[in-house]
Amino acid sequence: MTTTADGVGPLVRRWRERRHRSQLDVSIAADVSTRHLSFIETGRSTPSRDMIERLCDELDVPLRERNAFHLAAGLAPPHRARPLADLGAARVAIDAVLAGHGPNPAVAVDSRWDLLAANDAMWRFLTDIPAELAGPPLNMLRATMHPDGLASLLQNPAQWRAHVLRRVRRQWERTDDPALADLLAELESYPAPPPGGDVETTGDDIAVPMRLTTEFGDLALLYTVTVFGSPRDVTLDEIAIETFFPADDATRRILVAAGGGA
Repeated sequence: MTTTADGVGPLVRRWRERRHRSQLDVSIAADVSTRHLSFIETGRSTPSRDMIERLCDELDVPLRERNAFHLAAGLAPPHRARPLADLGAARVAIDAVLAGHGPNPAVAVDSRWDLLAANDAMWRFLTDIPAELAGPPLNMLRATMHPDGLASLLQNPAQWRAHVLRRVRRQWERTDDPALADLLAELESYPAPPPGGDVETTGDDIAVPMRLTTEFGDLALLYTVTVFGSPRDVTLDEIAIETFFPADDATRRILVAAGGGA
């Protein structure tokens, strides 16, 4: 892996190639000449702070990695990584989304799917997670896919396993985080579900649901992912809120009853 000691140029080139972008393409999008971009990549020119941000914007470089660009150019890293508790209005927004989503489960995770916060409905699913999986940090994908975790409750384990592995691969491709490569290898090492054991997806399904057998009854859940727009803090850049919704009326009734509703 390229380090800051190599200078900012190799970082720009590595991320450009990772995004499968040509110098011409990036130079047009970032409003810089191809010659200048070539000089930056070969170390003949050191980019300004503004130029680094423009290039990183075009290459979709995560804020954590952008700090390395600035350091390699001899500049102070501009993006702080505050604790979750210090995110001010953003933390209030996270808490509001989680609490307001009840009686449906919701969770806030970082870019590695480590648990940051969860609502009461989600904690009902996590209460019986064994200590070796509970962390800290509790990794939601490990807790879901490990044979001793929620995997034993999945009615469509092969389908959900394939979906989870695709998500981790995409996240690793975007972030180049070696911890995600380790997580992917770990998840792939778990015993694969036997073929033909999944509950069949019906033609009425508008998306692949997570199907679970729980003490409350059989559940079918859809999920959405929410991220903050235009983050400037590393922690905020890496937070995703995953909210689960009932995929059928039976699941809706069970979640309402489990949450103490009518």
